[in-house]
Amino acid sequence: MSSPGTQVHPLDEVRILDLFAGPGGLDVAAHFLGFKSIGIEWDQNACETRYAAGLPTFHADVSVMRETRFDEIPASVEVLAGGPPCQSFSVAGRGSGRAALNTVKEFIHRLVSGEDESRIDKDLHALGVDPRTALVLEPLRWLLKAIEMEGRDPYRVIVLEQVPAVLPLWDVYAQLLRSGEGRLKGVKYEADCWELKTEQFGVPQTRTRAVLVARLVGSGAVERPEATHLPFDVHRRRGNAAQAQMLPTGSAAERRWLSMAEALDAASALKGSSIDISRLRTGGRTKFFVVSNYGSNGNPKNRGRRLSSEPAFTVTGKVSRNKVYRSEADYEAERSDRFSIAESGVLQTFPHNFPWSGKDQAQQVGNAVPPRLGMHVLSRALRGTAPSNNELARSTTWPTVPGTTADELRAIGCGDQSRCPQDGHKATRTTRKSAP
Repeated sequence: MSSPGTQVHPLDEVRILDLFAGPGGLDVAAHFLGFKSIGIEWDQNACETRYAAGLPTFHADVSVMRETRFDEIPASVEVLAGGPPCQSFSVAGRGSGRAALNTVKEFIHRLVSGEDESRIDKDLHALGVDPRTALVLEPLRWLLKAIEMEGRDPYRVIVLEQVPAVLPLWDVYAQLLRSGEGRLKGVKYEADCWELKTEQFGVPQTRTRAVLVARLVGSGAVERPEATHLPFDVHRRRGNAAQAQMLPTGSAAERRWLSMAEALDAASALKGSSIDISRLRTGGRTKFFVVSNYGSNGNPKNRGRRLSSEPAFTVTGKVSRNKVYRSEADYEAERSDRFSIAESGVLQTFPHNFPWSGKDQAQQVGNAVPPRLGMHVLSRALRGTAPSNNELARSTTWPTVPGTTADELRAIGCGDQSRCPQDGHKATRTTRKSAP
């Protein structure tokens, strides 16, 4: 497996195209599985993190890239992956996308049927919903472009993820991909979609994602990734003992979900670790509780709690607003702490030394796909197997990336800033950071 920064051209043998790539959750997963990827990302801050991490990137708008720069995508790409922005579908947002689900389904069918895309774009604009809602159509548009463009082959594998509210749209995707109708020109896929809980794949956090996997007919059946851990009961009663104390010991306990304390303890014990949680230890034991920034059960004042012996809440872009307390006495005295960016990244299963860069780092962390979940999904989609124990073990530490590699990737992604998103470089240039 080549590491970021090795002496090969960054775009040689790229197999995976990651749309809406963010700081690199799926790309990090691909790296530890031994696959090279390239991402398209609109946000300059996320791009700076990607450059520092050695991840090939186009700083571009996904739609513009498809319309005017499609030929710049390496011909070696055979996997289309990505997670369109979820804000309009997320329960934490205003929900315009959720309200428009049936309408979006119609647009999916219209795209495949061959209707003029300019008419579709005009009708989408006329809806007056959050414009990010339309981005859920982009993976389909990229697939159709690859099928229709001379000299390109259809993507062999498609992997998409989003919030659970999008599952009905992925189901429509899957039905159409299996049909080969209209603009698909007889190209058929084996396709399926599911809701996956991140804590069941070793992520120390409760987060549910809607995942679609499709493979060209003849490439093998599509199988649901196999869970490696037990689910966490987010509806447990208050006042009950922590679930960790109620589970049996032995082999069954080894498969339970991973707690915040376990994940942070393991990260802090790694050689050269950037994680120091000594402030959260009492009597040699990591012990704390987290009070969420969000309310629960419709009451904004009813802040949820999680013990350190439990998985974290869903890590969002507001993760730095969650308050961490060592004890009830600290809570009463309003003596709170916060998770650092590196610690929040670990709760997302990024390597402890991942080189978060640019501004809005908490937002970058929250927007990302948890790499460990990505490893399970990509490995099952591309190889038909789960990631190996060795691959999972290696995924805790990111390789050092020379500054020259970051500069080379920046030249690829932002070399001609006129091609970057409008106002994408309006902010003051961030200082380059490399992994320690």
